[in-house]
Amino acid sequence: MEPKEALAEIEMAMESAVEHMSTEFSSVRTGKASPSLVENVMVDVKAYGTKMKLRDLAIISTPEPRQIVIQPHDPSTADDIDRGIREAQLGFNPVNEGKLLRLPIPELNEERRQEMVKRVRTISEDIKIRVRGCRKDGMDMGKKMKDSNVLTEDSLHDYEVQVQELTDTFGKKVEEESVAKEKEVMTV
Repeated sequence: MEPKEALAEIEMAMESAVEHMSTEFSSVRTGKASPSLVENVMVDVKAYGTKMKLRDLAIISTPEPRQIVIQPHDPSTADDIDRGIREAQLGFNPVNEGKLLRLPIPELNEERRQEMVKRVRTISEDIKIRVRGCRKDGMDMGKKMKDSNVLTEDSLHDYEVQVQELTDTFGKKVEEESVAKEKEVMTV
């Protein structure tokens, strides 16, 4: 493997980790309604005999800032969706109107906001660990390239500096997004 290929691979892995963090952050509740709060809820659909993600079973919309409306593609799955949301323990109490469900989004109290901030910090720490894992993989690749005479001692040093720069860049990105999400959660 060439050093440029290795660096590109490391960068892609780090980018993937940051994208995963953004996806995880979208499921963290702020004070506003968002389809992403419930779209990944797993629903045990009795009629189909399988578990499915809510987004595959229904149209999810937010007609008002404090309400999510879930319109099942198959109205017979409404009760299963209702049960799935309650079992997910997201703090929502769906109002089942037969052909659709309404989820009023309660105001977050201070204690709940602190819990959400802890969750944001846990997610960002997990991503930082993934980024550091990518860095380690990159450093290991550098040693292998030196052992197979693709890199000299000097070029290995330059390569390791580039890997560290990537790590610093993505670490900073994780930190910035984490701080922004914490601020969003704490904003009343």
